[in-house]
Amino acid sequence: MKTRILPALITALAGAVIGSFVMLLYASTHLKNVAGPNNTAPPVSAAPLTGVSDQDRIVNAVKRTKASVVAIQVQINGQEYVPMDSLFQQFFGQQGPGYTQRFQARDSGSGFVYDTQGDIVTNAHVVTPPQGGHVTSITVVFANGDKEPAHIVAENIGADIAIIKVDNYAKLPPPLQLADSDRLEQGQWAIAIGEPLQLQQTVTLGVVSAFNRNEEIATENGTAIDFKGLLQTSAPINPGNSGGPLIDIDGQVIGINQSTAPSAYAQGIGFAIPSNTVRRVVASLEAHPGIHQGTNEGYLGVYLENLNTGLRNQIGYEGSGGVEVYEVIGGSPADQAGLQPGDVVISADGKNFNSSAALQRYIEAKRPGEELRLDLWSQGNRRLAVVKLGERPAAQQIQQP
Repeated sequence: MKTRILPALITALAGAVIGSFVMLLYASTHLKNVAGPNNTAPPVSAAPLTGVSDQDRIVNAVKRTKASVVAIQVQINGQEYVPMDSLFQQFFGQQGPGYTQRFQARDSGSGFVYDTQGDIVTNAHVVTPPQGGHVTSITVVFANGDKEPAHIVAENIGADIAIIKVDNYAKLPPPLQLADSDRLEQGQWAIAIGEPLQLQQTVTLGVVSAFNRNEEIATENGTAIDFKGLLQTSAPINPGNSGGPLIDIDGQVIGINQSTAPSAYAQGIGFAIPSNTVRRVVASLEAHPGIHQGTNEGYLGVYLENLNTGLRNQIGYEGSGGVEVYEVIGGSPADQAGLQPGDVVISADGKNFNSSAALQRYIEAKRPGEELRLDLWSQGNRRLAVVKLGERPAAQQIQQP
């Protein structure tokens, strides 16, 4: 029996030695990226989740976040002027006889839990009363049906962001996390959650359509707010959605739902305030509570127009470049510095401008209180004007060229 076992052991040992040699030879020629003394570790990527579709991830993201999305009910009392004969104003352009009456109104919107202290973030326009009114009460309705009183901590009208607070609510849901909106990709999923038309906990789905949209939105008192750097999405945003979160497929907030394109022919064009803007503005509001009407942007107080042949002939300007001032707002920094309609801005701070939009962006990029040096052509003469900029107001009269 020993004579049979010994040859088998010798054969097995020889096979192991030969097999080890072959494996070493294969590794030296094929596995070049294996970590070792002279090699770096190969990149490691997580294995894809099998059996989890985008639809499953969307459903899970909604389930994780919807408890932290709230409805906001606002009670408004005030007074309004009611003209007795609107034809008087229509024909003569003046306010005719009328009377003042009291009114009560209710408004609604959405918001989401921002921290563990009871702070809730929403749009400023959700808690801003119409002209002649004031907010008498704010009620937050949680997903479980609880209704809790809230009060305004701070709001920035120009950024359309507000913080309201619920005090001592024991069942406060967990705060939502903000994503990095600078890392968003065009075409990725976007999920809007809110209370459109007072329909509780409504979810709509779309994609991130575009970035850095500028949108002028009219208010109820004949003014408009020019919002900049908005996120465009195809997720439907309806009245009442305002202030609710726009989340990604992982349940993180990528923006605050704000508005829809003001056109009866536009579908699937909604706008949201990017999460990085939300983070910056909320931090500023927490440091400086109160109501902020301005924008912290430079303000000259003029309406500008690109020069064309007709304008050049009209004002007699024969220069090669510049931007025309066609209206000066009374009491503005431009008015105080003596700018007049028909003036041409040749340069600002030594920089030449041929585009009214480019010059406007340059002015708004400066801070209130900074000086702006303007090289002007005015009625055939060149002159220098040094203007101390004001702060661009959030709401301005709608431009009527």
